[in-house]
Amino acid sequence: MTTCPLKKHPVLSAVRHNHALEHATLHVLSQRFPGVKMAGVSIPQGFFLFADLPTEIVTDGVLEAQRRLEAGEKALAIHPNCGTNLVTSASLAGALAWAVLFGTSFGRKPRWFNYILAVSAAVPVFLFSKPLGLKVQENLTTDGNLEGLKVRLVTSQKTQNSFIHRISTGQ
Repeated sequence: MTTCPLKKHPVLSAVRHNHALEHATLHVLSQRFPGVKMAGVSIPQGFFLFADLPTEIVTDGVLEAQRRLEAGEKALAIHPNCGTNLVTSASLAGALAWAVLFGTSFGRKPRWFNYILAVSAAVPVFLFSKPLGLKVQENLTTDGNLEGLKVRLVTSQKTQNSFIHRISTGQ
């Protein structure tokens, strides 16, 4: 089985590792603090975590997430609320709707009929393709094998209602 060459690109590889650590951190912190709203965004140099939690708690969560991933808990790298899931489902549903609207001819049918047909086709695809997003995360957008990734620094900035935490990583 061949591996996608993009997976080995240094920048993309760094984002995939950080994305996995971001997800693992969200899992750890969500278990400790149920109900706290959190979100993250990964970049090659680390990730941002948006959560109303103190820096010390986030730091502990990141370090535990790193330890658990390194211990083999690769399932922590996959998160059910990841944007990858939404993008995957929306792309498939949108492509099908576009194909229905512009790829076929319905003759004398009114335009509204074509729109209803497109939506009727796209909605089930959107709903039933959700598990595919998890597979896309697993195989493309995250990599739970951190390959020596280290947490370098966790900094936080207070906003009006929450904190923005920057987790800096490196090899």
